[in-house]
Amino acid sequence: MSVKILWIDDEIEMLEPHIIFLKNKGYEVLEVNNATDGYDIIINEPIQAVLLDENMPGIGGLEALQRIKELKPRLPVIMVTKNEAEDIMEEAIGEQITDYILKPVNPNQVLLSLKKILKSDEIIEKQTVKNYQQEFGKISMDLMYARSCEDWIQLYHKLILWELRFDKLSDVEMNKILQNQKDEANSLFAKFIENNYYNWLHENSNPTLSHTAFKDVIYPVVKNSSKTLLLMIDNLRYDQWKMIEPLFKKYFSSSKEQTYLSILPSATQYARNSFFAGLMPSEIEKNYPQYWTQETEDGHKNQFEEELLKIQLQRLGLSNIKLKYYKILNAEFEKKVYDEFKSNLKFDFISIVYNFIDILSHAKTNNNIVNELIRDDKTFRSLTYTWFENSSILKTIQLASEEGFKVIITTDHGTIYVKKPSKVIGDRESSTNLRYKLGKNLQYDSKDVFAISNPEDYFLPKVNVNSKYIFAKENKFFAYPKNYNHFVNYYKNTYQHGGISLEEMILPITILE
Repeated sequence: MSVKILWIDDEIEMLEPHIIFLKNKGYEVLEVNNATDGYDIIINEPIQAVLLDENMPGIGGLEALQRIKELKPRLPVIMVTKNEAEDIMEEAIGEQITDYILKPVNPNQVLLSLKKILKSDEIIEKQTVKNYQQEFGKISMDLMYARSCEDWIQLYHKLILWELRFDKLSDVEMNKILQNQKDEANSLFAKFIENNYYNWLHENSNPTLSHTAFKDVIYPVVKNSSKTLLLMIDNLRYDQWKMIEPLFKKYFSSSKEQTYLSILPSATQYARNSFFAGLMPSEIEKNYPQYWTQETEDGHKNQFEEELLKIQLQRLGLSNIKLKYYKILNAEFEKKVYDEFKSNLKFDFISIVYNFIDILSHAKTNNNIVNELIRDDKTFRSLTYTWFENSSILKTIQLASEEGFKVIITTDHGTIYVKKPSKVIGDRESSTNLRYKLGKNLQYDSKDVFAISNPEDYFLPKVNVNSKYIFAKENKFFAYPKNYNHFVNYYKNTYQHGGISLEEMILPITILE
């Protein structure tokens, strides 16, 4: 089926060679020499684009453009003109013109503009699929030979780049191939973690982890800047960050992206407490027992982050820093933080924990509306973008930029869309998390887990002398035999964290200034 376009120009007969050229390229071109006749065609014909002369007697191009937008607001209009005056161009852009072509018109220029407007999605899809097919083999080879943490970071970032590109495509089969490659990557990444995690905790040549991220990345900024704002977005994955990054970057002139890895368990109690304390969990428990709550104990597990952060600042020689700490758990308090910002300019370092993403991911499990909105990673990314685009926290970051703050945005851990159950047996004191378990006498499928029988060697607290940790790999989640089918159906295709995956462990940390 040919594409039907309308060309409005008072000298339309002079454009016959161009019209023949377009017809030979498969376009059906309707021709009129005045705007009034053009309106009738737009109302009565399924026009897909309009070529509009800017300088016509009677009703001129800009006036005609306004009327066309009233008739069909989404109809693409390409302005054709001899006029290079900046004010004319700005007025046309203000009226939501789609493209702009200067006379004398080159037929290939017109064709390119039409393709860009009408067929860009199709062209982009074909080229993206072609590029991924060419890249597929290289990614597969890189997966086989990934030996270092940096190798895995680059691979994961590359896979996410393709995933974001595929969000715009309709090719379901190619997306399945990409997801299969990502699943393979997670399987190999789990083996990499099993083979290397212990050594990272006991050697100096380790990657930046939760307990060293503040010292390695944030400390130098705070030390050398007059004003710093740290925004920790709980449970933010790298793919979500790449979606919302442009919203934040537009307020700054430069950015520097770095990466760190979450410790295990990749869960808030462990990872975020370690981040703020600059210590591993068992070190917090040993040195500051008043600030550590065991898995089996009642009470909030992260209620002493501000105290732990102050201790780390003192240990790093920054005890003179004036600190303001916030934890945002709802939209009302988020607005309060924004409203108070100007009164907090006396502080050298503002630290904000923002819990929206974590709340959203958990809501998918127990809220039917959210479950319908978040059907997969693509819709999760989209909803994340929509929220931040209209959030008070974004306005707060804008204020920080205007007041000369350096802003650091990071997270404590990611999350993974779980699909496959793995049966586990434990006693009633075993932890309830679906991606890791802490307990004694745990029975499990060894191929699905990374097991730690000696928690002290991994700087993890023990609830009792026989405590053991197990961590789910890939997209698995733990399920007990009791009410197994009901449990599996309830938690399958939900977002969970605490285990081993690229999504949970490879985390963004970006400095904006």
